[in-house]
Amino acid sequence: MKYPKIPLAQTVIQLCKAKNVQHIIISPGSRNAPLTIGFTHDPFFKCYSIVDERCAAFFALGIAQQIKHPVAVVCTSGSALLNYYPAVSEAFYSHIPLVVLSADRPKYLVGIGDGQTINQDNVYQNHIHYSANLKQDLHPDKDNAFAEDLPIMKSIENKIEKYLGLQESIQQQNETEINKALNIAITVEGPVHINIPFDEPLYDMVEELSVNPKIIPITTNEVNEEYKEYVDIWNNSSKKLVLVGVLPPNSVEQNYLNSLANDESVLVLTETTSNLHHDKFCSSIDKLIGALTEEEFKTLQPEILLTFGGLVVSKKIKKFLRTYKPKHHWHIAEQGANDTFFVLNKVFKQSVNSFFKQFLPLTQHVKSNYNPFWSHQMDTRNKKHDQYMQRISFSDFKAFDIILNSIPNYSQLQVGNSSAIRYTQLFNINKTVEVFCNRGTSGIDGSTSTAIGAALANPKPTVFITGDLSFFYDSNALWNNYIPKTFRIILINNQGGGIFRILPGHKNTENFDQYFETKHQLTAQHLCSMFNFDYVVASNENELTTALSTFYNDNDSPKLLEIMTPSTDNDSILLDYFQFVK
Repeated sequence: MKYPKIPLAQTVIQLCKAKNVQHIIISPGSRNAPLTIGFTHDPFFKCYSIVDERCAAFFALGIAQQIKHPVAVVCTSGSALLNYYPAVSEAFYSHIPLVVLSADRPKYLVGIGDGQTINQDNVYQNHIHYSANLKQDLHPDKDNAFAEDLPIMKSIENKIEKYLGLQESIQQQNETEINKALNIAITVEGPVHINIPFDEPLYDMVEELSVNPKIIPITTNEVNEEYKEYVDIWNNSSKKLVLVGVLPPNSVEQNYLNSLANDESVLVLTETTSNLHHDKFCSSIDKLIGALTEEEFKTLQPEILLTFGGLVVSKKIKKFLRTYKPKHHWHIAEQGANDTFFVLNKVFKQSVNSFFKQFLPLTQHVKSNYNPFWSHQMDTRNKKHDQYMQRISFSDFKAFDIILNSIPNYSQLQVGNSSAIRYTQLFNINKTVEVFCNRGTSGIDGSTSTAIGAALANPKPTVFITGDLSFFYDSNALWNNYIPKTFRIILINNQGGGIFRILPGHKNTENFDQYFETKHQLTAQHLCSMFNFDYVVASNENELTTALSTFYNDNDSPKLLEIMTPSTDNDSILLDYFQFVK
């Protein structure tokens, strides 16, 4: 087998292998050649070539989202690694393990005007769990590198001994840093950065390894919680609200969910991205609270708020809980919590299943009208929801109703940000469908790339629903040779940023159209032709129903369905909805 000649490259590659970091997404470059050579010549690794680094990083994030283990991205020096930053920040806030391996120039070439050179050390410092800035191997045949660390010595033997000692020290330090970074990515489930300086020659290969790096095992600390104080508060509270954010599918044991559902004093609010299902849970928060009066909000105001999972989509629930604060807010998370509602007073640093296993047996079900009242309200709203869907004209809302009822059983649903995820939250999703969305930073940049990476890593057919601005922004995502034939994109094209029409602002003005809604006349047809996607378009309810009847059938290439909706009616149809269902 062929290996890069540079010991540092060998060390990085061997330790990635030891930590089972198998998926490697490589963007082309020269400075990262030693890493590319090593990864691509070892059959253990699954290597992918993605030219656009921003797309590459989100593609890697999609794979990591599904396999729940670190995925590495490899790039050359200079601005390349800055293009990883949007995905790094998403991974940071979504707790997704991403390993950035950036090649760098030697220190003596940084800051002198050399090409493709920036200050790469700690470049992600505000959104990274660990930055390992490695040291370059010594080169005895290079005067500049040799003189940097060695004084002029009279004796050649002393000089060689000094060189070997320094190189051994550098090797040990690099091994420690790489081990630490990879272990943190695994345990903390977040992004880490390993910056790797290489000097030329970069392309030399050898048949045997010259280093055997030490593997430092992962250590974990047991967390012991005292529950008595909190159990007493729980058992004496008649209004307990459980709010669940983003969760992977099948992550919470069903018997714990059943216990919560059967307690009349507990109301469980979930979101589409929670991937939790129970007949007694309220799965569409905005549908429930979208048009409540002050008195009704006071009735809903909990004594205890218990939260777990990732970030919450609903802005309405955030506003409610910040205004009508609970007496207690407890959060369950191994890695800490956000004080989203400005009243957080306890974090149980353990897994959700571990917490419920220990906590729930100590609790008692409390007689209360809290759950029955709001469950009845939710039932009423669901009936009114169905009535509203029947009466509205073709629009974004109507399109989502038709689309979400068409998703095949046991599919993976990836949803773009902005309007797409907010519309999706208003529907009761098929329980067999797994739902994902980049809610860490909630940006539109990279949703398509993430969905493609997830489709590659998950054997289930993947459907991706996105808006037009998000899709065109990330159109380089389709420049990808690894897109499964089962991948389906549903593009809602309302010719601009429709969500801005829903927000307060001066609509229907030239300034609004150009700078907020950003009106356009683009379609995806030519992109589909260029990237070998089957393309179909629908502009009304009948065309959409007809298109969806065959859209999910097996095909020799991925498919894209573009739905053209009227841009001017969507906002009023959505805003009227909340009053109607109440």
